[in-house]
Amino acid sequence: MKRLVVLLCLAGVFLAATPGAYEKYIEKYASVAVSEMHRSGVPASITLAQGLVESAAGESELATKANNHFGVKCHTDWKGKKTYKDDDKAGECFRMYSNASASFRDHSDFLRFQDRYKFLFDLDPTDYKAWARGLKKAGYATDKQYADKLIKVIEDYELYRYDTDSGIPETPHEIEKPVELKSFEVKEEYRFSLSRDVYQINGVPCIYAVEGDTYQSIASSYGLFLREILRFNDASQGDTLRAGELVYLQMKKRRGARGMEKFIAGDGGETLRDIAQRFGVRLSTLKRYNRVPDDYVPLEGDTILLRR
Repeated sequence: MKRLVVLLCLAGVFLAATPGAYEKYIEKYASVAVSEMHRSGVPASITLAQGLVESAAGESELATKANNHFGVKCHTDWKGKKTYKDDDKAGECFRMYSNASASFRDHSDFLRFQDRYKFLFDLDPTDYKAWARGLKKAGYATDKQYADKLIKVIEDYELYRYDTDSGIPETPHEIEKPVELKSFEVKEEYRFSLSRDVYQINGVPCIYAVEGDTYQSIASSYGLFLREILRFNDASQGDTLRAGELVYLQMKKRRGARGMEKFIAGDGGETLRDIAQRFGVRLSTLKRYNRVPDDYVPLEGDTILLRR
């Protein structure tokens, strides 16, 4: 892993993180960034890179005195404590937090609920370059090199690994004892702060629709955008939900679970999307793996590859 010392220019003063500060920061806050990724959809690599760059690896004045790791200013909607510091202008108002975790959470919400950042959540969550450039395009920072700095930090410290299963094996909620449903499907129960159980298939949180559910109502309940939940489920605007149908709350995986190499189609009339939903795999992946056209309908006995 390459070492990188990033200089930040704040009000004309260059700040440099001390040797080893980046590694310590990543070790300390990676789990927080991963948890926020699961909660909000902001890639952990982006969160960590922004925290490193904005706070000089936690050593900036804002980070040490105000627990503000992302340089988030007060804006008109901020009701919490404030601190003032020269930045683009003299004596600008910045948010203060009780701890670093609160700063991480507010950063995620700041991106998710600001209109100018909505387009970011249409991007592939593993495409850190597109996210970095999108942040710059949306005006997160005035530095013309901001996107390049984030990308360099992510690549030098391999932060992209936290956006996938190869990163920290942490889930946002407590995993209870797995329950075997069928020979090809494992269901693990999660506890959200909502009134229904959330399960995990192929490592992806999901729920079972109940009578009256729509994609819009579920998206609203879980703090998602409609276009996100449609993309997560290979669905289209106007698609209806049946009671008992699986609805994924995050992007499905690019391949089936380990040990689930293939599926032999039966005579139940399942579509390729039905199979993708059953195993928590993206429909586009199944089409690519099996080299089939968009209108392909599995016939009884057809072998559908889930992994390669």
